[in-house]
Amino acid sequence: MSEINVTPFVDVMLVLLIIFMVAAPLLTVGVPVDLPETNAQALPGSEEEPLTVTVAADGRVLIQTTEVPRDTLIPRLRAIAAEREGDRLFLRADTGISYGEVMQVMGALNAAGFNNIGLVTETGGPDFDGGSEG
Repeated sequence: MSEINVTPFVDVMLVLLIIFMVAAPLLTVGVPVDLPETNAQALPGSEEEPLTVTVAADGRVLIQTTEVPRDTLIPRLRAIAAEREGDRLFLRADTGISYGEVMQVMGALNAAGFNNIGLVTETGGPDFDGGSEG
């Protein structure tokens, strides 16, 4: 037989493609947080993975998925930001957290020099212009 049979190769590649298509959405960084819903437009994306600070429902503060004590939040963020190109920071907070707690974290970030902060929400909230929700 002088021809190479590529059918098994194609079968394996298709199976791998399906596995990666299913697994890719599961690899996104995140802590389970019940984000508030708003009608705001999404911020434009960038090439670099965004640096995310999360305030969980129980008051824990996390950088990406790593829990950090509040008193070490700013030094750790400065160390991480020194290695990054972009200065954008995303702040995620659970709906159940009080406004004051979110503003304390945001104020500390701003006082530390992190001025490009984006608040992360879910889409589909009210638009407050007399229209319906969604």
